[in-house]
Amino acid sequence: MPIRQRKSLGESLVEQKLITDEQLKSAIRESENTNEPLRKVLVKMALVSEEDIVTFFEEQLGIPRIDLRNYLIDAKILSLIPEALAKKHNLIPLFKTGDILTIATADPLNVVALDEIRIKTKSNIEPAVATETELKNAINQYYGIGGSIEDVIKSIDMKTLAIEEGKEETEPEKLRNIAEEAPIIKLVNLIILQAIRDKASDIHVEPEESNLKVRFRVDGILHEQATIPKQMQAAVLSRIKIMSDMNIATKRIPQDGRFRLNIEGGQIDMRVSSMPTMFGENIVMRLLDTSSILIGLERLGFDEKNLEHFKSLIVRPYGIILVTGPTGSGKTTTLYSALNTINTPDKNIITIEDPVEYQLKMVRQSQINPKAGLTFATGLRSILRQDPDVIMVGEIRDLETAEISVQAALTGHLVFSTLHTNDAPGSLNRLIDMGVEPFLISSSVIGVVAQRLVRTICSSCKQSYTPSEEVIRDFGAELPSNPKFYKGAGCKACKNSGYKGRLGLFEMLLITDKIRDLILAKTPSSQIKHVAQEAGMKTLRQDGIMKVLAGATTIDEVIRVSQE
Repeated sequence: MPIRQRKSLGESLVEQKLITDEQLKSAIRESENTNEPLRKVLVKMALVSEEDIVTFFEEQLGIPRIDLRNYLIDAKILSLIPEALAKKHNLIPLFKTGDILTIATADPLNVVALDEIRIKTKSNIEPAVATETELKNAINQYYGIGGSIEDVIKSIDMKTLAIEEGKEETEPEKLRNIAEEAPIIKLVNLIILQAIRDKASDIHVEPEESNLKVRFRVDGILHEQATIPKQMQAAVLSRIKIMSDMNIATKRIPQDGRFRLNIEGGQIDMRVSSMPTMFGENIVMRLLDTSSILIGLERLGFDEKNLEHFKSLIVRPYGIILVTGPTGSGKTTTLYSALNTINTPDKNIITIEDPVEYQLKMVRQSQINPKAGLTFATGLRSILRQDPDVIMVGEIRDLETAEISVQAALTGHLVFSTLHTNDAPGSLNRLIDMGVEPFLISSSVIGVVAQRLVRTICSSCKQSYTPSEEVIRDFGAELPSNPKFYKGAGCKACKNSGYKGRLGLFEMLLITDKIRDLILAKTPSSQIKHVAQEAGMKTLRQDGIMKVLAGATTIDEVIRVSQE
């Protein structure tokens, strides 16, 4: 980034009336006598704050400001600049893109330091600016963070974490100080970094009688990650709550929070929930990676025919499209990918969600707030007064929301929503059970997608195998002759699980004239399913078998998520 100095630091501060001419002259004399940079002298003399200096670099010179408190730095990036060199110049590497290394420094005009880093790393250097204090804290926290979570736990002196049992609520300030100790910050940062590296969707921090358990949910399955001594429980949980802007003194009622972290040039949103249990507060952190949610319809797992059908549905001018499945089945990813596909400047897309997990450009997103009277139903009414073309309702939970969604579809709006049912035809009966008239359902719903997520076989250790005769017999009617089956043997890349990544299984019900007649007659979902299959609909199990035969997943995974 080219740096063009418009005004000197001193001139800028005088012009902003932060210091006087006399104070500037005095600071310059002190700087010459002590051979310290003017910025340091000004702060030492308490004439300006570190933030004033950062603002000068940001506003006058166009150098981006980095808040290191919301940054996670990977160990691989840290290894580019030795700790001694980072301390010498009070700077820290942030991320590398191509041959450009972005660093945070308090003095982005220090050409000598930048040249030394450029030569050491053999990279072009792009500076960002942070305060001296933030940099010192970051250097102390991050260097030495390498190694396992267990290594960091062993290095912590338990005596520094001592707080009398039962005093956490009455001594919040002491608890806050303990939670902001560098070792605890290191530990929590390392847990989050490891979760990001493992591509975990959730971090579970679970108090037990004698310890604090940490588990990661990876590809839909929980794995134990670490066991933390009970003495560290209050400090670790409080650190997470501080990051999430929760009340650390409140431990007897559930709380929700959220925070955002920057890592390697990207952003991770963390949605945090705490719940009191017998042995302390249970905390679950959901990792929301905005770069992974909008992966495109082609990469969700639709086969060619279902993809064609789904694309035809989402460009319809009106009607309801339902996506159904249990929690964690990928409904949000499917809906957001669909919205992103049709998101153009000529459309007004508005959502009402619980909660807003990802932010979409050009989409107006609202979050329900029942305490303030904003529910799916009331929010949907307001949306209809906002001249929308496309509406997304996070979930149809009650008759009122269902009826407003139907009316919206019948008056020329395309409506996306979700339900919790086992299969696609079951969604139609669920609406009837809620109290929606069958003729309204048949007139408004244009398609239903049921889905599940299965783990995909690790490509690094994929191998063919022969399943048991029992498995082949169970699937005999749906398997071709001499089928080939694959599984993962387990390796370092997949942490010996045999799986890495996930893809969707889909069951797509298109509302044809024949299906409409069945809805009007309140036909059981089993009969609707039979008719839909005769028309070409593949069930979740059938879609899963196709993916097994294609070598994408295993029979065990398909059985796990699609019991029939």
